[in-house]
This record gives sequence, C-alpha cells and structure tokens, in this order.
Amino acid sequence: MKKLALLFCMALLFAGTQSFAQLSKQEKKEWKKKAKEYAKNPANLKQFVEDKQTADNQVATLNKRVTDLQNTMSNKDARIAELEDELSQMRGQLTATRAELAQLKENPVINPMDFSRGVVFKVQVGAFKNKDLSKYFDNNPNFGGEVKEGEPQRITIGIFRDYWEADQFKKYMREMGVKDAWIVPYKDGQRTEIKDVLEGVTAEKPKTEE
Repeated sequence: MKKLALLFCMALLFAGTQSFAQLSKQEKKEWKKKAKEYAKNPANLKQFVEDKQTADNQVATLNKRVTDLQNTMSNKDARIAELEDELSQMRGQLTATRAELAQLKENPVINPMDFSRGVVFKVQVGAFKNKDLSKYFDNNPNFGGEVKEGEPQRITIGIFRDYWEADQFKKYMREMGVKDAWIVPYKDGQRTEIKDVLEGVTAEKPKTEE
C-alpha cells in the first residue's frame, strides 16, 4: 500500500514537469525523497496538489489576459492605421483646398450678373448737352451714362459680357436709326480703351443667321 502511495505521489510530483527518465541520478534521488515525505504526510500532498491547481489556474488566467491584451493592442494598431489613413486624406484635401483658394485669389470668379467687376461692353447711343437723363441711371441697369461737369452726357443702352453680342445690338440700333451707336468698354466699372480689353475677351466671331 505504501509503495502504491509512493508511486502516486511521484506521478503527481512529475505531472507537468520533464519526464522522470530525463532527470539526473541526483535529481531522481531528491524527488524520490520528496515522494516518500508526501506519502507519509497526505495533508502536505493535498496542499501541494491544491497549490499546483491554484497556480495552474492563475497561469491560465494570466495567459487569457495576455491574449486579451494582445487582441486589444491589435485592435488599437488597426484603429491607429485607420486614423493615420484618414489624417493623410484630410491633409490631401487641405492641400487641394489651399490650392483652389490660391487659384481663386489669382483668378477670382466673376458673377456674370455683377457688371461692376470684370470687362463689360455697352452701346453708346449719343452725347447730349441739354438733356439730363441721370435720374434714370440707378433704377435701370440696361440704361446708363456718364455725367462729367462741362461735358455732354454720354448715354448707353444695354450691357454685355460678350463683345459680339454688343456688336450685334449696335447694328440693330443703327438699323433703327441711331446712326452714332458704337461700343464702349468698361473694366471694373471704369471706362477704358477698346484696344486694352478686346484681346482675350472676344472669341471667334459667331456666324450670323441668314
């Protein structure tokens, strides 16, 4: 019976360790001695088994925590990669937006209905010394003129972004009897010379309908 108990103790002692055959002669002797001690004192053996089970449970718990932490780190690494990608895209968008703003500063978009900016063409229909039509200028965007002290009032009709449209309107006015109708250009609200604005704003002359 004691021999059986001794073998049981040795089996418990070597469970989870290197095999008994791999131990040195001195190590075998020491473990046999421990097995005999446990065989004589089952309470110590019971405590040893319980301690080993507790240790195994702790190791399993720690291994699970390590696995959980590794998974958490992996998820955080993936999230960091996503955020870095988003940041890279935002930087690209910011660069593109800055380039667009710089382009707009160099070449501002002109509202086609804001005739106070850019180049426009009007058709002057006459210059009058004894007629004051200035009161009609403000409320009629297609009717205007220039008033300078000591000079005749220059009266214009129509306002065009396209030179050829203004030219066609000029021809209509002449056909209607306004023989002195001619085109006058304005740049940013100021009258200027036709030669200073004609290049770059006149496209190929459109074909007139028969």
